Amino acid sequence: MRAASPGGQRGRVLGIIATDNTFHKSDHRGAEVWVGKCIHCNTHLVVGLDGVPISQATIEHIVPRTRGGTNDLENLALACARCNREKGIRHDPRRSDAARAQEVITRLQERRRQRWRDPLR
Repeated sequence: MRAASPGGQRGRVLGIIATDNTFHKSDHRGAEVWVGKCIHCNTHLVVGLDGVPISQATIEHIVPRTRGGTNDLENLALACARCNREKGIRHDPRRSDAARAQEVITRLQERRRQRWRDPLR
């Protein structure tokens, strides 16, 4: 499953979309876009075909970079800004052995595995 993330913000977003089975092409206000779900709350996220978020989609590092998380696609997901901000405030700054923070990371890793698909061609 391990896949390197394409470079740059847009490249990472498109890499996440390519490996997340909740995302599909759809029509949004007359334009073709990617529509998928937040890794946390399943809210719909809309992203342009060029990788630019139209809704409040943000890149979520499942294992935070402050704890050694990488930009590998298996550690990245798209989240709505509200959920990503909440995780950042509540869990990311805590010690790596904090039980609740580790529980959140484990749950998100499992959800990412369940949503994984081989990259679209």
